[in-house]
Amino acid sequence: MPKAVTVIPATINPRTRMPETSVSKRRVAAYARVSTDSDEQFTSYEAQIDYYTQYIKRNPEWEFIKVYTDEGISGLNTRHRDGFNEMVRDAINGRFDLLVTKSISRFARNTVDSLVTVRKLKEKGVEVFFEKENIYTFDSKGELLITIMSSLAQEESRSISENVTWGQRKRFADGKVSMAYKTFLGYRKGPDGLPEIVPEEAEIVRRIYSLFMSGKTPGAIAKQLTGEGIVTPGGKMKWQGSTVERILTNEKYKGDALLQKRFTVDFLTKKTKKNEGEIPQYYVENSHPAIIDPEEWELTQTEFAQRKKLGHRYSGNDIFSTRIICGSCGGFYGSKVWHSTDKYRRVIWRCNDKFKGEKCGSPTLDENIVMEKFIAAVNTLITDKAALIEDCRLAKQMISDCSALDIELENAMQELDVVTELTRRHIDDNSRVAKNQDEYQRKYLDLVDRYEAAKSKLERLQQEKTERTAKSKAIGAFINELQKRNEPIIDFDEQLWLTSIENVVAKPDGKLEFHFKNGAVVEE
Repeated sequence: MPKAVTVIPATINPRTRMPETSVSKRRVAAYARVSTDSDEQFTSYEAQIDYYTQYIKRNPEWEFIKVYTDEGISGLNTRHRDGFNEMVRDAINGRFDLLVTKSISRFARNTVDSLVTVRKLKEKGVEVFFEKENIYTFDSKGELLITIMSSLAQEESRSISENVTWGQRKRFADGKVSMAYKTFLGYRKGPDGLPEIVPEEAEIVRRIYSLFMSGKTPGAIAKQLTGEGIVTPGGKMKWQGSTVERILTNEKYKGDALLQKRFTVDFLTKKTKKNEGEIPQYYVENSHPAIIDPEEWELTQTEFAQRKKLGHRYSGNDIFSTRIICGSCGGFYGSKVWHSTDKYRRVIWRCNDKFKGEKCGSPTLDENIVMEKFIAAVNTLITDKAALIEDCRLAKQMISDCSALDIELENAMQELDVVTELTRRHIDDNSRVAKNQDEYQRKYLDLVDRYEAAKSKLERLQQEKTERTAKSKAIGAFINELQKRNEPIIDFDEQLWLTSIENVVAKPDGKLEFHFKNGAVVEE
């Protein structure tokens, strides 16, 4: 018998996925985005919303659902685009059947994000129409065209990113300073585009520096500012110790600026990292008005270095903390309160290790006695102030001369480079030519040992240079403080104490040995 073939006509439109005989309207939404939040883009943003609202409503076969929007958001990735993510959720939940958008570059400039989203919507029966390219994603050629167009859009983003980066580095090279004013305490953008001081915020910054130099730790300062209800640079009510530390170590507060501290690693993810020498940095002196006197800022950095060296032994409760040393056992003195609840209350200082193990013979010190003996020691030291200042300058010059140390540092770095290259060649040679692996491993380990030795030497030399620089700055601060004093000291001065004293040794016989930062020692 002859074959009988019956044609069953299509009932679903391959483009719309709607029944051919259906009279229901297709549910349509739109997505609009502008990539900056500037006033110039606001009109474009509003115009897109209005355009797509009318565009959808004019089509008698479409039912308007919503226009999803993102304002001031980059298209490079979809993670932080709230409007885009809401649109995807609604599409998956079946709220609409067709999404209309201006172009692939408005949808996403990241090829992967673009294709993943389109395929995700396609699986749920939701089509995307790119108006500029006239591409329907249900079309047989749609995905190929999307891939090509998305790649072009991504390369456009790369080009824009490179141009922006070049522009920023050119500004850095020209010494033009910019700040994140919204989260930077103490400065705002002035009429000329340069940083200008905000007086009320500058007072908070000065207070932070003062509290730190009076002995408080960044954590204690943060706790105090939080308790007083002072708002953080980011507008939060709770301060963190790390925030205080950044303020205390930021060179911009002394009127200078180190530019390009961080850089963007990947233009797609916008991931940044600390600049550890991968790209150039630029240091601009006197780039803007200073909130903190440069000498005070340098003194703060010296104090930071000293506290870091002490580590967990440092206590920020008082200006005498970690500065009075027991002459018997070498431990630090700590404050104790006697008669804390009556009229005889007084603060005394005693060796923290006095009753640990074998009792040491260190004396107990009254705080007022320490102050009085410090005044006497300073007055003894400045009997011939001119000669003292000259000696300090000579000492500072000798300590700050790091020319021999720089030669050693250069040699150590060259040694590292040589060992690195020898190791690379050794590994490469082993991959190309068959060798005795025991001999290979032995030589490799020798090179590793040589590298570690060179690295340790480099770190030791760098540490020595850092310490010498800090010492030089401390002597400089001491000289400046001495120059302000034209008469014998009468009252205890915290600033003078902090700038002049390295440590005080409390001897068992009750005498105090004052070690000054210029190297002088006075016994009282």
